[in-house]
Amino acid sequence: MAGCIKHESNINYSPRSTRNHFVEPPSLFSRLIPNLPNDIMLQIQQAWNRQYYRLVSIDVRDLPRTLRQAPRNWNPRRLLNLPNLLAALWIVLLLWGERWVFESSIGACDWRSWERWPQEATPHHLIFLADPQIIDPHSYPGRPWPLSTFTYWHTDNYMKRNYVELQKSLHPDTVFFLGDLFDGGREWKAAHGNSVDQSWANGQRPSGETAYLKTWGKRYGEDFWLHEYDRFGRIFYKFWDLMGAEPGPGQRGRKIISSLPGNHDLGLGDKIKIPIRNRFETYFGEGNRVDVIGNHTFVSIDAVSLSAGGSEHEVAEIVRPVNEFLSGVQVLKRKAVARELDYQNRVEIRSQYEHSVQAAENANYNDGTKSDPGAGSATLPTILLTHVPLYRSPGTPCGPKREHWPPTPPPKGQIGPVIPDDRNAISISRGYQYQNVLSDTDSVKVIDSIGDVQLVFSGDDHDYCEIVHPANKNHAREITVKSISWAMGVRRPGFVMLSMWNPIRSNGQSMGTFSSDGPHIAPTVQSHLCLQPDQLGIFIRYATLIGICFLCIIVRAILTPILKLIPFSFAPVKQPTDSSLLPTTLRDLKCHNEDNFPSTQQSSSSVNSAAHANLAPRSTAARTRSISPINGYGLSQQKEVRFAIPPPTPLINHIPNGWSHQSTSKKSDDYNSTSTDKKWQLLSPTQIVWREIWTSLWRVTWIALFTYIYLW
Repeated sequence: MAGCIKHESNINYSPRSTRNHFVEPPSLFSRLIPNLPNDIMLQIQQAWNRQYYRLVSIDVRDLPRTLRQAPRNWNPRRLLNLPNLLAALWIVLLLWGERWVFESSIGACDWRSWERWPQEATPHHLIFLADPQIIDPHSYPGRPWPLSTFTYWHTDNYMKRNYVELQKSLHPDTVFFLGDLFDGGREWKAAHGNSVDQSWANGQRPSGETAYLKTWGKRYGEDFWLHEYDRFGRIFYKFWDLMGAEPGPGQRGRKIISSLPGNHDLGLGDKIKIPIRNRFETYFGEGNRVDVIGNHTFVSIDAVSLSAGGSEHEVAEIVRPVNEFLSGVQVLKRKAVARELDYQNRVEIRSQYEHSVQAAENANYNDGTKSDPGAGSATLPTILLTHVPLYRSPGTPCGPKREHWPPTPPPKGQIGPVIPDDRNAISISRGYQYQNVLSDTDSVKVIDSIGDVQLVFSGDDHDYCEIVHPANKNHAREITVKSISWAMGVRRPGFVMLSMWNPIRSNGQSMGTFSSDGPHIAPTVQSHLCLQPDQLGIFIRYATLIGICFLCIIVRAILTPILKLIPFSFAPVKQPTDSSLLPTTLRDLKCHNEDNFPSTQQSSSSVNSAAHANLAPRSTAARTRSISPINGYGLSQQKEVRFAIPPPTPLINHIPNGWSHQSTSKKSDDYNSTSTDKKWQLLSPTQIVWREIWTSLWRVTWIALFTYIYLW
């Protein structure tokens, strides 16, 4: 560096006589590395002394001065700058996008805000969740590694946040999943049995899947499926009792039921593989079941297996369980209602078989109907659950809550909706491993077999749809539930809330409700669509703020040298605490000579007689002080240093764009003028701009990333 004293090896530290003392570095360096050159050992000694000085330089006598300087170090001018403002905006936006928006969206669906029951009612609160379809290699097979991993993490995190907030704010008594728990569950081989595609199904896969079929067969099997099962549990099962296991007032208990299969879990129709279905039912339960919840009878059917009935291939093993279930579902309903009434009336649970002694050759092991109360016994309102929606006429409108397309405006003078309305309806179509609706034959078969179906809840479509079926389907009202994942093609995922209140007498007869007009039978269920946050909209806001940050930082950096703004790329330099004018360390000595003692040739060429006339004369004491430290720093008498006159006004002009010592000194509360001026003398306007941009971007980026990781 120009102007610095050379021959540093001849400079030695002398002990300080005040409160801080330098110590010799441990002799371990010389022991570990013998024959170490003197100049390298000197650098090690200097580094050791600097670190030691930082440790021992703390003194309680400095506390008052530190407290006095605190207002200057933390004044508004220093804190209120552009990078800090942008960082604060990022913190607020991330808190909103990662926390507050979930709380507000779920909190707006509070049960009391929409259910309308008498004051004395104790309704059962149930929530339907459809099509989580946790992302796996089947979802985006061509997506590169970093982006695919981020997609996995973020979709899981999105569903987990909504589910956690659902448990905290809504605390439902029952949660039903409506199928498609996995996205590629049907593709991962089972440990037992043949789970390879049937020979007649070769060539039916889309070309996008065929290219990855061999890779899936080698890399993903039973272990991977179990890993996905555990992943599903970490999202949903783990937080089931987050707010406790106690049900709402007057309820029997809490349940979470996820046994209803979807076409992404098992496949569809004749392409279902028995080992895949057996594995699913082993871990989640049977897809065909009857549950009595909140004085209502819920019947779940395996609709994806039922769809195999019209196939020309051998499907007897696929459709047998669901056909057997439908043939005996009326008996199962009566038994379930009888058991519930016995529990409410505190009657001993009935035994399935009568206790009697019979000869082995005369015993009938198939007679399990003795616990059936028989036709005409008590019934409860029936609700059907199916993954695939029931058949409806093409173009049947889904109503105004459908996100993909709003209903077509009716022509002038028409009161009812436009029928058919293809864009607002679920399309009647099918393809490889999917079928948008059941066949009309299967739909009528299900309704007739179950009997008295009043409500139907389905999934699969990923969007909301609400229709009323015709007479051949008992005029049942069907609600297709939105997907809860933001990766399923809907901007606002959601779920359906069901509030049920059906007070009954001991014989199962509904008691009805009373109003000012007298007694009347009221509906026993009320439903509500709860919308989750728009994750894509959150990302758009993040991208918008990124653009604003870049624009503001670049504009501010360009204006800094032009308008002589205070730079924030240079950290404030601590004012020296020693009142002595002399340097106390080797580093200070270098900077002192670099700033104040330029070479004689440079000084003589740049300083003229007119400039010397403007300089204040130096006192005798000052001249004495400028020479006396030589021996104290270990300099030999023969190598006396010539102290030149400080540079006059022409050197100040090297500060870019009109900066001067006088203007900088006015801002001494924020920056040390000497250090800042020295740095600015060495930078061009372009370098200043780039330094400002880089420093500001780094400051905003690490604060935003730290906040995002903390909120993750």
